[in-house]
Amino acid sequence: MKMIIRHGYKVLAVLIMLYVIPMAWTGEVSVQVILHETIRNLYWHVVMWFAMILMFGVSVYYSVSQLVEPSEKKDIYALEFAHVGMMFGLAGIVTGMIWAQFTWGAPWTNDTKLNGSAASLLIYAAYFILRNSIQDKVKQERTAAVYNIFAFVMLLILVGIMPRLKETLHPGNGGNPGFGDYDDLKGSMAIVFRPAVLAWILIGVWIANIRIRIKTLQLKKEQW
Repeated sequence: MKMIIRHGYKVLAVLIMLYVIPMAWTGEVSVQVILHETIRNLYWHVVMWFAMILMFGVSVYYSVSQLVEPSEKKDIYALEFAHVGMMFGLAGIVTGMIWAQFTWGAPWTNDTKLNGSAASLLIYAAYFILRNSIQDKVKQERTAAVYNIFAFVMLLILVGIMPRLKETLHPGNGGNPGFGDYDDLKGSMAIVFRPAVLAWILIGVWIANIRIRIKTLQLKKEQW
């Protein structure tokens, strides 16, 4: 049973991706004005952001838990989930730039959500730099935990709140309708988009667990 629980989510992630990848490229899509076939990037760009926010959310959960009850294990979990969150964030930026080039005519514009996303990733980059700049282990863990909470709050503000208060080209913000508002996106594309979100989240957890095991082994080796 433990083996099934341990590896079941990995099998599920692979099976879902075997369905999602071909459907993302060849399945029926809603061809919207301006977007046309580039709307297929919904399965990649938007999904990356969903996975990123969840990974950062898990990371900050362990940071809060670390402050309440300090543990080296919790610090490792917070660190590695943050690493995976950054990976998804960078993937989201790149896929977004590709999409912007085809739909807006430029890979980057002076857009509130674009700038907020870039700023959020820079804040998280500072999180990793801060950790490496502190030599004392206890101080490093506590300082990193506090900063991680700050970084997550800033992420929510810069990516979730600010774009809703200012003009932006992004769907779902600044008065623009979100993809979920289009009735024809709730059918053929929804049955690919939702499994894609689940699959990438499971893959994110998978990668984080691998990184956690490697980090744990490195620490044990250092202690020997």
